[in-house]
Amino acid sequence: MFIQTEDTTNPAMLRFLPGCTVTGGPTLAFAAGDAAENAPLADRLLAVPGVAAVVLGPEHVEITASDGTDWAVLKPMVLRAIMEHFRDGAPVPSSQAAANDGDEDVDEVVEQLRELIATRIHPAVAQSGGDIAFHDFIDGIAILDLQGPAIGLKQPITNMLRHYVPEVSGVRTREEHERLQLPEMNTPEALAVRRLLDEEVNPAIASHGGNIALIDIKLPRVYIRLECGCQGCGMADVTLKQGVEVAIRRAVPAITEVLDVTDHAGGSNPYYQPGKGGASPV
Repeated sequence: MFIQTEDTTNPAMLRFLPGCTVTGGPTLAFAAGDAAENAPLADRLLAVPGVAAVVLGPEHVEITASDGTDWAVLKPMVLRAIMEHFRDGAPVPSSQAAANDGDEDVDEVVEQLRELIATRIHPAVAQSGGDIAFHDFIDGIAILDLQGPAIGLKQPITNMLRHYVPEVSGVRTREEHERLQLPEMNTPEALAVRRLLDEEVNPAIASHGGNIALIDIKLPRVYIRLECGCQGCGMADVTLKQGVEVAIRRAVPAITEVLDVTDHAGGSNPYYQPGKGGASPV
């Protein structure tokens, strides 16, 4: 059995592609300490030292390593566990069988999303020089691959998807979805900042083709990135100083600094990397 691997935007997460069906349906997520007796593969993987979380997709497995775990040591153990699972002929997660009735509804929503994106959204996005592709649908969230100017169209894309497919409660980019799996992005402070950006800030700046993403939070600092229409904008510093920074600090008093990690010179360094210079305090 040959298993391919793919890097993700989260260095703690690695994607494994066994070349066969894993769940064949819904995406299932498990964390260390979860009871996964109804998902034999997840149970086997969570027993591997250094595995913090497991995501089982239709044809892939995503593993999040514990802090300080060396992938050079962990990767062979994960590969062995996956191969042993399929060699033993172990069943797919039995929780899928219990949810078969709901799977048909999920499949219908996925087909609606794929068709809507292909026929109505992609042509418009392509005209702007961007690109869009459907990735997954998890717990009401449509996860999309957005490239270039398409990121700045996230809010209108969200509005259209929610209008035509009521089951959609929100939209995330794949990079955003992977980043939000990190423990530090799910603290009460991080959740408050995420809610502020999603519900108040980004809808307001979407009309300018902009978007502001939460990249990291290390109290008392929060790191954000300005995307698309906001990147390189001459008013970016004013927007942050007089708007976003004030709103964030009001919502989360524990935050005393808001750092802009955008490469306003041209996007050659679009991601915040801990320990890398260049982040300028707002």
